[in-house]
Amino acid sequence: MSLRAVSYPAYPLPGPSQRLAKVLSPIIPELAALVHQTPGTLSLAQGMVGWDPPPGVALAVAEALATGGPALHRYGPLLGDPELLAAITAKLTNQNDLDLTGAELLVTAGSNMAFNAVAQVIAAGPPGEPSEVILPVPFYFNHVMAVQLAGAVPVPVQAGLIPDPERLAAAITPRTRAIVTVSPNNPSGVVIPAQVLAAINQLCALHGLFHISDEAYEQFVYGEEPHWSAGSLPGSAAHTVSLHSLSKAYGLAGWRLGYMAVPQALLPSLLKVQDTVLICPPRLTQHAARAALAAGPAWCAPRIAALAKLRLQLLAAVAEQQAQGLPVRLLAQPDGAFYALLQVAVPLPFDADTLMRRLVLEHRVATLSGGSFGLDSSDAGPVLRLSYGLLDAADLAEALDRLFSGLRRLVATAGGLRTLQHQHSVVGRQGQIG
Repeated sequence: MSLRAVSYPAYPLPGPSQRLAKVLSPIIPELAALVHQTPGTLSLAQGMVGWDPPPGVALAVAEALATGGPALHRYGPLLGDPELLAAITAKLTNQNDLDLTGAELLVTAGSNMAFNAVAQVIAAGPPGEPSEVILPVPFYFNHVMAVQLAGAVPVPVQAGLIPDPERLAAAITPRTRAIVTVSPNNPSGVVIPAQVLAAINQLCALHGLFHISDEAYEQFVYGEEPHWSAGSLPGSAAHTVSLHSLSKAYGLAGWRLGYMAVPQALLPSLLKVQDTVLICPPRLTQHAARAALAAGPAWCAPRIAALAKLRLQLLAAVAEQQAQGLPVRLLAQPDGAFYALLQVAVPLPFDADTLMRRLVLEHRVATLSGGSFGLDSSDAGPVLRLSYGLLDAADLAEALDRLFSGLRRLVATAGGLRTLQHQHSVVGRQGQIG
């Protein structure tokens, strides 16, 4: 039997799902491409720290590899290895004061994967009536994407940078499945007070909703407001999902290590997602996680203290630019994480996405557009997220100089600086006349 040459594909191939076309596109890959096109760019965009993991991490991994054995190379428990789960239990109990009665622990490939798995599990509803997840604005863009990938609807709520529980309550519908909080917050740097988080958690309990508490930046706190875990409320384990990460404080972003405490009722469905996507947490990296947790907050503290100095450097630079007449302001006092939201406080003839691109291409400094976090440009002016986690003091000074020089030129070109100076001049003359 002879085979005829056939031009493949013989029939048109199906395209990607139309549902995915509606999912928010990630901004980071686009920004990375712009930075790659612009050598020498300094980044105020990257959400990472500049330090390496604790030395014990490399030692633990080397020892695990040297010891070898079947346990390292074969599939492990879906939840995670017992030794790591014990270390996580001790951490959550002693450091977060979590009430784990009625909760289960699950190790994941980063807390983003944890959130995605939870979104898959809680999304429900017949066709045409998708579930809803409430996301206070500013939100974390990967949360929006995960909710959309699960077939649910993200509901952004303008509840304030410290979310107002009453505004969140007003957004609840019969389709609502969860309310999400991020504290310390990405992108604002706000640390949500304990009483506010407690009110949101109790609101969820009252309405039969899950409270998804993202605590990836729990150790990054600089002001008087301490970090507080909503899962520490007695009886909250039945409706609280606590997400945690080793990426930030322990410098393990590339290792993809996270974990979560979840209500027992969700675990059977979460294990279906875990088995499909990951099968089991990687055995080798669990040794790294145990070593990081063993180093603990005492190892992180001096590094975060050094980061606090960079935060003060950023605040001082903003204040100096304001004194020189540049129309910029911080939307909130950034007392946590390593972010701040900077607004150009005059209208520009382009949005924050365009501003982000022009700052890279024309001024070699990378930031993230506020639009990625639900902060669309308005008459008040575009917003940028600044990150000071990855730079040393000298590079931060240079990056901020490029940023403010670029903003000054762009604002002046748009006429905003002249308008503002004119307004100040009029106000000043009126004050002298009065």
